[in-house]
Amino acid sequence: MERCTVSVWPRLEPFLLGVLPAAAPPAKFSMHYLRKMAAYVRSRDGCYPRLRWPLWRHIACGKLQLPGDTAWLYFETFDLLAPRTPEERLEWAEAASQCETPEELDTLRHKLSVDTLQFLLFLYMQQLNRVSLRSSLIGEEWPSPRSRSPSPPPDRDSKTTAQNKNWDDQAHLAFVQAHLSELLELVLEPGQAGRGSGPGGALRESLVSAEALRGLSFVLEGSLSRGRAVHPLHELLGWGPLQGQAGYSALTRCFSLPRLHAWLRDVLAPNPFATTACLRSGRKLAWAQQVEGSMKRAKVVQNTHTAPEGSRLVLMSQVFRQTLAKSSEKLSGAHVKLHRCCEAFIYLLAPLRSVSVEKCRRCTLVLGPVQTAVHVQGCEDVRVVCAAGRLSVAASSYCTFHPLTPRRPLLLPGNDALTLAPFHTHYPALEDHMARAGLAVVPSAWDRPLLLGSEGPPDNPPFRLMPPGEFFRLVVPFEMEGDTSEVPGGLPPAYQRAVAAREHRVQSWRKSITEAKLSKDQRRQLESLVEKKFHEWLLESGHRQQLDSLIPPPPETKQAAG
Repeated sequence: MERCTVSVWPRLEPFLLGVLPAAAPPAKFSMHYLRKMAAYVRSRDGCYPRLRWPLWRHIACGKLQLPGDTAWLYFETFDLLAPRTPEERLEWAEAASQCETPEELDTLRHKLSVDTLQFLLFLYMQQLNRVSLRSSLIGEEWPSPRSRSPSPPPDRDSKTTAQNKNWDDQAHLAFVQAHLSELLELVLEPGQAGRGSGPGGALRESLVSAEALRGLSFVLEGSLSRGRAVHPLHELLGWGPLQGQAGYSALTRCFSLPRLHAWLRDVLAPNPFATTACLRSGRKLAWAQQVEGSMKRAKVVQNTHTAPEGSRLVLMSQVFRQTLAKSSEKLSGAHVKLHRCCEAFIYLLAPLRSVSVEKCRRCTLVLGPVQTAVHVQGCEDVRVVCAAGRLSVAASSYCTFHPLTPRRPLLLPGNDALTLAPFHTHYPALEDHMARAGLAVVPSAWDRPLLLGSEGPPDNPPFRLMPPGEFFRLVVPFEMEGDTSEVPGGLPPAYQRAVAAREHRVQSWRKSITEAKLSKDQRRQLESLVEKKFHEWLLESGHRQQLDSLIPPPPETKQAAG
């Protein structure tokens, strides 16, 4: 009988969605302070095995000296990864929408709790994008207000070089390999982990409980040979033959720490469903409207035919001067990355898991409901229209965002001249897709961004709210089945009045033309002049390119939709 082999790899979602991108983590998330936090939570009621929001706020604000908004940001980010059903998410949104004061909302948050061990690992993983892990290793027992130092102002000139390893599965593997001992230590009883005497001593003999393995499963998963089924680490180690290899003792019902550590180092492997594997062996994604030869530069691949839930990827790069539209189950629940697209109009009209937009220029992106987060980094003159769990933006300039989101948009360092405006479009299946993603129309926090890190003087913020006079609704130029016929939730009153006033002016103009009783020649001259001005506007605004690319290609060059 052939001996079974096993592979264990870093899970994609905790790194992709859990680590705040392009943001240096608080120094108090170093191992020095997390060790103390691990001991603290096990000695306090209401902290272990579930950490409630009031207790985390006490630790974060009172012990780690973090601002209240930052404490909630990390707690909320971890909670965003919780495996809740769409119905549960909608119930929470309804309860939050009924809170009329901050005090009522805070009372509602008191009901939230997170897995303590997994949350400790989540905080440690924030170091992923840090240049070095050697800072803040030695400090006082708990930070005090006097020890706090202000963060240096961001360097706008170097904003495009900001680290962002969230999509880099090779970096995820290197991180786990380099810090496996610390990850194990955080899920053990305080004081159990450590190394023996002498330089480079072996790990101290300690016991790793089933509870600790469940915590570690937040970071690691794997599969057996000859099978593509993916299991969390604790389920994988429930299989008898593997238990012996990993140091399981039937007497203690625990694993030996040194043997488990050595076994994990031996079986750690690259994630077979992450970015690298998708680029190497993913399938090309076809588009219903695509002119032959127009996509030669573009690279569009996906692994949705093989990947399990949570690891379905669609990668799009170098889409140039093209309009692409897709509404397909192949997109549903997928993580989408748009990279180095330029002068493109992209419509992804399906319920998505997450979307990342990097280094794009002069693009319009209309997204279906995004269950977790939309992150934009290193972009210029990009317009993003989305309903999403969260919107975050880093190192971008002259971009416009129309988000429908229950969480405050997160503006990370390096942004300049951003514009925030209300969600302003619809397509027939939108409300159905929002229900599948667990997104509601209220509460909506599109106009209350949270600035993380120093962004210059308060009187010169990196964003503005779009004046109602500049606001126009967006029409999705595609037909599909569905019942949505207007913007979900409607427009804010000021913007609705601006739209109504503009429509009134158009009706008044039409009425004036009718009452003028023009002759046929005069009417033709007027229509010719209006059409000429309209085409001039299309060219000046860049919309002519989008209209031209919407014209269906000849039958012989059509490609079937994927």
